[in-house]
Amino acid sequence: MKRYIILILSLLCVSYSYAQDAEPAVANAGLSDSAEEQGVAQPVALTPSQKWEQANAAYNNGDYASALKLYEAIQTEGLHSAALYYNMANAYFKMDELAEAILYYNRALRLAPADEDIRHNLEYAEQSTRDIIEEIPEFFLTSWMRTVRNTMSGNAWTVLSLVMLVVALVAMLMYLLAQPLRARKAGFYAMAICGLLFIATSAFAISSRNEMVKGKGAVIMSSSVSIKSSPDRAATELFVLHEGTTVVVGEKIEGWVEIRIADGRKGWIEESRIERI
Repeated sequence: MKRYIILILSLLCVSYSYAQDAEPAVANAGLSDSAEEQGVAQPVALTPSQKWEQANAAYNNGDYASALKLYEAIQTEGLHSAALYYNMANAYFKMDELAEAILYYNRALRLAPADEDIRHNLEYAEQSTRDIIEEIPEFFLTSWMRTVRNTMSGNAWTVLSLVMLVVALVAMLMYLLAQPLRARKAGFYAMAICGLLFIATSAFAISSRNEMVKGKGAVIMSSSVSIKSSPDRAATELFVLHEGTTVVVGEKIEGWVEIRIADGRKGWIEESRIERI
């Protein structure tokens, strides 16, 4: 039985290592071989870490434009994180670019759903939008499940589900191999409970993953835009939305997308007027 337990724990360690996000390796830029041979000094490119430090320093000094330029330079290198998006959103908000601020607060919150600072700043920014939309009341169980899911990231739920699976397997071995009746009962109940927890945590992990990959949220980027009854500029105007308003994107037809807002109203908007989260 000890061999089985050691094998299962080994599998857990391997699964945990694969569940972690791989951090991109960044090499410091230096002189090329040809430049060294010729004795010509070449400018040394800043590493992402150096850019990050300079951007934060510029932000603290009130130079939000320079800070944002450095943050964007980090982003263009393919590096993404909740902290990066959060700082970009703060810089945009300080520069009174409300739509961009709300967009990046949402992107940061998608990567770190349990971060209260991001959520607070997003709510504060949304209070500055011109559109006051009353949300349709949501079924309490759905709202509660979303709240529980957002207490951790998708990766954390994945790791927790693997832990529950391994514990359930160990409990199953205990139930099958243990001789004392009390130990077999304990193994059975532990297996049942951890099996249910494995199903629940896996569901949260899958939901978080789908929210990140297939999220249909978008933000209105234009200062004012008419929402049409059909994908045509000559169509009837249903209502008007302003920058910073968050919408849910649906069907897409020839440069137009159908959107839905929090109160349930739907309409069509030119895709160039929105930015997907």
